[in-house]
Amino acid sequence: MKTLTFLSLILLFISAGVAAQQKNESIIVDHMRREFITYLPNGLGDKPAVIISLHGRLGTASGQMRFANFKPLADRDKFIIVCPQGIERSWNDGRGTPANSRGINDVKFIDELITYVIDTYHADPSRIYVTGMSNGGFMSSRLACQLNQRIAAVAVVAASMDQDMGYQPNLPIAIMYIQGTKDPLVPFTGGKMKGAGGVIYSHEDILKKWAAVDKCDSKPVVTNLPTLVNDGTSVVKEEYTNSYGLKVIGYTIVDGGHIWPGGTQYLPKFMIGSLSKNLNACDEIWKFFKENKLGTN
Repeated sequence: MKTLTFLSLILLFISAGVAAQQKNESIIVDHMRREFITYLPNGLGDKPAVIISLHGRLGTASGQMRFANFKPLADRDKFIIVCPQGIERSWNDGRGTPANSRGINDVKFIDELITYVIDTYHADPSRIYVTGMSNGGFMSSRLACQLNQRIAAVAVVAASMDQDMGYQPNLPIAIMYIQGTKDPLVPFTGGKMKGAGGVIYSHEDILKKWAAVDKCDSKPVVTNLPTLVNDGTSVVKEEYTNSYGLKVIGYTIVDGGHIWPGGTQYLPKFMIGSLSKNLNACDEIWKFFKENKLGTN
């Protein structure tokens, strides 16, 4: 009986597969070592999807892995999470960031990172997704414009897009924007930015701009989401759809600040505004990503 029990435990261990791994990795781009963290869930199958998650200004790859916590979803649905590290904790989205002042080509970095993940982990080239917060969100907008041939969908949190960049929405892509109406760092109504500077599109204008490029219906379906937590915020969803099912989705976090909804109040309210628990950004982003594959819309 003891022998049978021991054998059963061995078989159970084998069937469970290799334990989840979180790895510090790097590649060389433009003669510079570029670092990133890769999370590989237990039981990862063939051709998994990939979420590339970009930290905000002054953020880190390790912080983003915790901050935008996709791990429970990756464990359940068996996809890879990659959190790259920006140069001087910033991304060159075209505005005046440290990475921009140094002429860092972050579009090339993410392009070569995608190739690395596909080649190394046999990831599905048609299911590469990008999301980001703040400076990482602005960088995600840039990638939606300049790397859309490699990315199936993009989700931007607490960010928009600069109106005066050399890149602008040009080719259709599934895209989502999540923004708080009381964000003290990235104005919901658009206009001049402090810090990295620039003049950005309002939340509504960037949705309409992408909806036009995606040839969506001109009027979105608007839904007031139910209030889950009495934290002073509420959520409005706008959904633009084209005839092929490609979507542009906006979540307005009414009275929300410069936050990742469902995450943590990482700085005091007087600095970043209020966190909302009435939307779980990770859940909504992954649900959106799952609906999209490159070349199907």
